[in-house]
Amino acid sequence: MKIIFIGDSITASIKNTDPERLGNGYVRMIKEVLPEDVKVINKGVNGHRVTDLAFRWERDVIDLEPDLLSVSIGINDVWRQLDSPDLAQIDVSKFEEVYRDLLSQLPATTKLVLMEPTIIKENPQSQGNQMLIPYVDAVRKLAVEFDAVLVPTHDIFISHLTKKPDVSLTTDGVHMRKKGNELMAKAWLKAAESLIDL
Repeated sequence: MKIIFIGDSITASIKNTDPERLGNGYVRMIKEVLPEDVKVINKGVNGHRVTDLAFRWERDVIDLEPDLLSVSIGINDVWRQLDSPDLAQIDVSKFEEVYRDLLSQLPATTKLVLMEPTIIKENPQSQGNQMLIPYVDAVRKLAVEFDAVLVPTHDIFISHLTKKPDVSLTTDGVHMRKKGNELMAKAWLKAAESLIDL
């Protein structure tokens, strides 16, 4: 079985300094509990938004013919609206449109896992987290539309922040500490276990 994880820096997790190119984040944690014959490929790229995935979709997904594809995207689509307001922005309708087009290119045989965008700042009421809500809703909608497994990472992170605000999940409000990666990996494995023989 071949699994591709595609996304942004949260997925990449400094994979470029890793000889196995898995990084040190949730992708590696998932790989470590999968059967040895499962091939895992990390296609996370720092800073990427859904439109960046579109530019490399054929090369990084279609051409590699994964048995299972896991997509985690959306944080930068919102974050850039906050930290780079002069950049051409991706509103939620554009986000959903591009995302849908990418998923529609997949063969019917490809198993699909969609991960909700996580958080922007470790405060459920932060501007970033409020702005994320429609993007999370779009991912949920697409998961139903494409019969994909949904990983409720946003809900899990918001719940953690509410119940255990003293236990930090990120280094900067976005990029994961070990605890954040553990939450992502655990949520992914629980959601996707029906797709993989664990």
